Amino acid sequence: MQPSVRTVDLPRTRMQITELGEGMPVILCHGFPGLGYSWRHQMQPIADAGFRAVAPDMLGYGGTDAPADPLEYTHQRVTADLVALIDELGSERAVFVGQDFGAPAAWNVALREPARVAGLALLSVPYEPQRLPQRPTELYAATARDHFLHLHYFQQPGVADAELARDPRGFLARLLFALSGDYRYVDVWQHGSDGNGYLDVLPDAPPLPWSWLTDAELDEMTAVFARTGFTGGLNWYRALDANWADEDYLGRVIDAPALFIAGTNEPVLDFVGDAALARMRDHLRDLRGVHLVEGAGHWVQQERPDQVNALLVDFLTSVDR
Repeated sequence: MQPSVRTVDLPRTRMQITELGEGMPVILCHGFPGLGYSWRHQMQPIADAGFRAVAPDMLGYGGTDAPADPLEYTHQRVTADLVALIDELGSERAVFVGQDFGAPAAWNVALREPARVAGLALLSVPYEPQRLPQRPTELYAATARDHFLHLHYFQQPGVADAELARDPRGFLARLLFALSGDYRYVDVWQHGSDGNGYLDVLPDAPPLPWSWLTDAELDEMTAVFARTGFTGGLNWYRALDANWADEDYLGRVIDAPALFIAGTNEPVLDFVGDAALARMRDHLRDLRGVHLVEGAGHWVQQERPDQVNALLVDFLTSVDR
């Protein structure tokens, strides 16, 4: 059976979702620059395990509304949308799976609406209960004095938006390769910021197909971003200061059953260090596994779908329904 795609009208957001199966919803939250399509390899295994796989285009992406104001992309707003999606699906609770920006989106539902979360699986980005010592934009600007840092480059409205939109396919191919397990993303940080855009520092991508991505799959992603541009996704970065200032849920322990999966070549772990994994272990009360998938990079569920699917299904079947 093929997944179905539909649009749902939530109180604040018109959202496109892809879904397959019946049972408790498993809501799959992607990051930048992703889509519900980023979970294409997970839909059938989750449905076969007796769950309803639901992959939204997150706020700002694809067929979902893309507010112009970056302050519409805060954890508070995204949580409200995801809880409203549980209601729309006719369920009391859901399991949340999040990768990249989708990880904090997922764990914020567990923090803010714990009764609605039956389980929490984080991919690539470990749960971080500790706030940065200064505003993210200030910290990133200081780092960018010596290194190219996309977190800083993405802050100025219109700049990255225009650069990435000029060649959506080229940008997607180069970023997907650069953050994969086949490249050392830390090499990008060695470039300077002055006079460089993102495409100036990303490596050239090898010809497709790769072991984990085909021309047809890249074409599918490109067609969407050629239509929408990247501003909606970039606005998640521009909401980082607003999220940093929100102290209401800082440092809290999450009680929901939890799972963490990342690749052994995950650049986020290079950036945050081993101490971040230790903090995560201390603040996820029912952490049922930390798994590092050999050779995978940032797109672990796309690069190593069989291993990730086996880990996810094993976790899902352990969750109280």
